[in-house]
Amino acid sequence: MSLTISSPAFASNGEIPAKYTCEGANVSPPLAWTGIPSTAKSVALIVDDPDAPDPHNPRMTWVHWVLYNIPSTTDSLPEAATVADFPSGMLTGTNDFRTQSYGGPCPPIGKHRYFFKLYALDTILPDLKAPTKPQLLKAMDGHILAQGELVGTYKKKG
Repeated sequence: MSLTISSPAFASNGEIPAKYTCEGANVSPPLAWTGIPSTAKSVALIVDDPDAPDPHNPRMTWVHWVLYNIPSTTDSLPEAATVADFPSGMLTGTNDFRTQSYGGPCPPIGKHRYFFKLYALDTILPDLKAPTKPQLLKAMDGHILAQGELVGTYKKKG
């Protein structure tokens, strides 16, 4: 099964508006999804950029947001989502900005791709104490029922 994740703020493979980047308010875009299997117990979201630092010579995947234990009944996150907006039980991981919140696109050079990856899980994970992306992926191993992704792009204007 596959999930469908979308945003009213930008089209699939379209440009992410500056509002959601370091050149704007640097808030998370609104997100919505469908296709969560009825057997799912929770959902996880990872936002990353595989084009860092230079899309012509990528050397790493930069992680922008890590969320997990999103209730399986949740089908969206609002714009500028913060911990106060999160459903009960939802937890955050640590991104490559070393924070537990959304860090918007801020590519040093060129046009980068940003992957919003959603995973439906057959379990509610234990509190992993602000896991990094690799730690969360390890904890999710063997528990992914379905997944989907939305890709946006961004190139700095200034």
